[in-house]
Amino acid sequence: MSGVWGILAQEAGAATGLAGAAVEAAEKLPAVATRLSIFEGYIGVLIVSFVLTLFATPLMRRLAVANGVIDRPSDPRKVHRIPIAYLGGVAVFIGIIGGIFYSLMGMKLPWLMNFHAVKPEHLEPEYGIYHFHVPISVMLGMTVIMIVGFLDDVFGISPRVKIGGQLFAAAALAYENVGVKLAAGIIVPLAKSLGIGIDTVGGAETILLNIPLPMMIGGHDHIPIDVVYWAGTGIIAFAVLALCNASNLIDGLDGLLSGTTAISSMALLVVALGLAVVDDGPRDSQRIILCLAVLGACLGFLPHNFNPATIFLGDAGSLLLGFCTCVIILTLGDKGQTHLVVAGLIIYALPILDTALAIVRRKMEGKSISAADDQHLHHMLRRAFGVKSAVLCLYGIAGTFAVLGVGMSLVRARIIYLLAMVLAAYIGVTAIKIARRRAIEAQAAAVDQKPEPVAKAVKPGPGGQIDEGATTSGGTGNEPPSTPPIAISAVPNPAAS
Repeated sequence: MSGVWGILAQEAGAATGLAGAAVEAAEKLPAVATRLSIFEGYIGVLIVSFVLTLFATPLMRRLAVANGVIDRPSDPRKVHRIPIAYLGGVAVFIGIIGGIFYSLMGMKLPWLMNFHAVKPEHLEPEYGIYHFHVPISVMLGMTVIMIVGFLDDVFGISPRVKIGGQLFAAAALAYENVGVKLAAGIIVPLAKSLGIGIDTVGGAETILLNIPLPMMIGGHDHIPIDVVYWAGTGIIAFAVLALCNASNLIDGLDGLLSGTTAISSMALLVVALGLAVVDDGPRDSQRIILCLAVLGACLGFLPHNFNPATIFLGDAGSLLLGFCTCVIILTLGDKGQTHLVVAGLIIYALPILDTALAIVRRKMEGKSISAADDQHLHHMLRRAFGVKSAVLCLYGIAGTFAVLGVGMSLVRARIIYLLAMVLAAYIGVTAIKIARRRAIEAQAAAVDQKPEPVAKAVKPGPGGQIDEGATTSGGTGNEPPSTPPIAISAVPNPAAS
């Protein structure tokens, strides 16, 4: 064995007592790790997720049709004219979970996968040179999100219950610190610039806020509050709610969400592989596995979901894809690298932008932000180009944002910020103009339909004077009934005679 990877593998094996397994796995790795070589080692996750979803989807379709879990085209905003089965999200869930379990098996059976070698400080004793597995909290959150969406697809549940499920999934992430450290990259530098004291807890910088107690409890006279942890928890909750519902809102055309999520997953995979090349930390494998599992599931579902679709994702699928994407983006900031999180948000900017435009549009029209309408980006493009062309156009927009996000992780971020802002501004302004055009046309039509004002008519008073208070609708009540009303233009001018 030669090269840096062999040395790392030998050190890792000596440190963990698993030198034989570590060296054997490291020998499969190239002398210099690249994105492509690391991708090839994990490609089994993509294959398993793809195959499982591809074959699970028709089974779920039959199950949905047999039990009447179908979407009937009763809403004029819907583009399909025949009932379409739901439960596609369950098939996607099976594919994603299957890919994750394959990676867990790969940790026990090295011939299934070639994990990339890591620094000794990132070793997990149980697995030698391997990174940590996908956290149980992530799989728990995925399961809860899918079940909540499934119940909504089958029985219909209140929005509060769906939000409650999303918050539970967010709490599960916070329990295992998935995404919590993102707050450190924002709060700690800000606190240092303001001269606020920094504490160290578990080797990580944070800010402790001590709440005094009126009496000694358990030998303590105060309660320490980890500001960074709780701020990170709030960020997780907001991110999960935002991205889950953004994915749900954009799922309005055949193949739109599954295709755009596949594009975003490919871009996020490029970023994750780049972090693995430099050995960013113990979450490298987690990010790669999640990206590949989501990508494989989307690619396996897309043939069934592309126009004309035979099955829909439903809330089970749209909320699930939004949650998985949120987890990947949050883990990009595991070491406080906020610019990578911003890059991830730009990669997934299409659903976020569409949701932001919907909120602005409904506020401008005086409607509730939860009110349904047909002014989303995909609705506008469908009216202009048709379903397939609209979806392909949105694929192009999603691909453009994906390239910009990947570029942010490779080149100077300020240039990418500028390009992303310009693109988002043009899309946003154009969408609002189109949406407002209908409101302006409706207002103009209402003005045109108003009845013209009735011409005022008056009666001559005594001596031929005009009584300005008299009209055709009645006078003072003292006029003789035989006096007919005459228009102003017909009254003779006494001065002229």
